[in-house]
Amino acid sequence: MAEEVLDRLGNMKLTVEEEEVIAISDKGRLEEMESCSLSLVGKFLTFKAFNKRAAWSTLRKAWGVHTGLQIIEFGSNLFQFKFQSEFEMYKVLRGGPWTFDNQLLMLKKWHNGMTASNVKLEHASLWV
Repeated sequence: MAEEVLDRLGNMKLTVEEEEVIAISDKGRLEEMESCSLSLVGKFLTFKAFNKRAAWSTLRKAWGVHTGLQIIEFGSNLFQFKFQSEFEMYKVLRGGPWTFDNQLLMLKKWHNGMTASNVKLEHASLWV
């Protein structure tokens, strides 16, 4: 079966559209990195499934951020929260801990070079 899959993959050909090279300018890359500078990366401390739509709605209300917040899933239970202002981002980061359905949301400020494979969410501030 593995050989059959390899044979089929070897026979695949790109269409003209798929062969087109997409050039990303330094300016475009810098703009995207700048937009990420107002981001937090988060993960719910859970293995159970949860309703993402309900979680996002609840968090937006709790955070007081109704417009301009982008939430992007970029890994298994790993999310990027892109804010419009530094004030909103730090208000959320410092205002925790945050939970949804009794599951802790671990948050960390995004930094250059962060990917789904190298994100480490190891600390959470808790009120006792």
